[in-house]
Amino acid sequence: MIPTLFFADMPSSVPLWVPDVFITAIKIFIVVNVILGLVSYTVMAERRISAAIQDRIGPNRVGIPLGGVRIGSFTIPNWNWWGLGQPLADALKFMLKEEFTPAHVNKFYFWLAPAMAMVPALLTICVIPYASTTPVTLFGFTIPSPGVIADVNIGVLLVFAIASLSVYGIVIAGWASNSKYPFLGGIRSSAQMISYEVSMGLSVIPIFLIMGNLNLTEVIKYQAEHGWAIFPLFALHQNWGSYILWIPMLISFLTFLVSAFAETNRLPFDLPESETELVGGYHTEYSAMKFALFFLGEYAAMIVASSLMVTLFLGGWSFPSKTYMSWQTEWWSVPIYACVFLLKLCFFIVLFIWVRWTLPRFRYDQLMGLGWKGILPLSLANILLTGILLAWIG
Repeated sequence: MIPTLFFADMPSSVPLWVPDVFITAIKIFIVVNVILGLVSYTVMAERRISAAIQDRIGPNRVGIPLGGVRIGSFTIPNWNWWGLGQPLADALKFMLKEEFTPAHVNKFYFWLAPAMAMVPALLTICVIPYASTTPVTLFGFTIPSPGVIADVNIGVLLVFAIASLSVYGIVIAGWASNSKYPFLGGIRSSAQMISYEVSMGLSVIPIFLIMGNLNLTEVIKYQAEHGWAIFPLFALHQNWGSYILWIPMLISFLTFLVSAFAETNRLPFDLPESETELVGGYHTEYSAMKFALFFLGEYAAMIVASSLMVTLFLGGWSFPSKTYMSWQTEWWSVPIYACVFLLKLCFFIVLFIWVRWTLPRFRYDQLMGLGWKGILPLSLANILLTGILLAWIG
């Protein structure tokens, strides 16, 4: 809580929770803007990585043209900025394009669908810890839970509950477009989401059987002490049980990773869009900012899925050092932990991009067969294996 001294000069009518509201609003502002900036540069990273894979150059020119400008006796050399201004150019393009709504669509739902696809991805980030939640003091104020917006005891369930709502935006977009290709894309997306959400939910059960907590902050603390789920060597307290339980943790990670590709509609599971079959799928009829919201929603969902994998399997903001635990009460530890989290997040983002540009798209029957005949039975068997190992370890 905020120290009592803070309220000395305040009118007695000011509620005690007002400072907490301000702190939460500041955290929301920072996190949302970081996510939106990360989405923009993830798009650029995808274009550059895909260009490297295909032996092309990619966007490398857009930036602030300062080359040749004289400042006193110094002349700024020509610098291409590595194309870092490309996201700004893309944003301006989307905002300045004509907003065209076809006459044959259901206009209310046609406008509602892009927002329904974007908002759930931003909401789910509120329960993912990006730094330590130990209270820190800054300028005389105590900031509770500085490393997470909402520290709730059912964090992963809340993520699954909210993230599952994004499929409604895709399905409504397909239906409201009154066109056969968007409608087929919406139907495919609903079947795909239902199939792989089951496997994704089952894949995290072994984690909570082992760690005994649904709170994502407690999951990170457990991994900091007993070793990361898929790298148990990084442990403050060595325990032979951690190495045995690495087997079901690895299976959980692989099933969660495959399910995450399907949930975010990324290749090789981008059947709802499938340009070679459905033109563009559910967003065929969309343009300008409405299309941009679908575009941003896909990348925001990819970032949320990557954040969840970092939290559940890579120790979140923790890193392999026995000294960092003593930093948690210092305010400067928050940006350090956040940078560690961001680096791990970038690893999964690059993995998503690399897979997209190296693997071919599955056929629809292969997609559904893998989900129901492969990933789902493997997830159930992994839960049984985890229970047996826990009973054996005692």
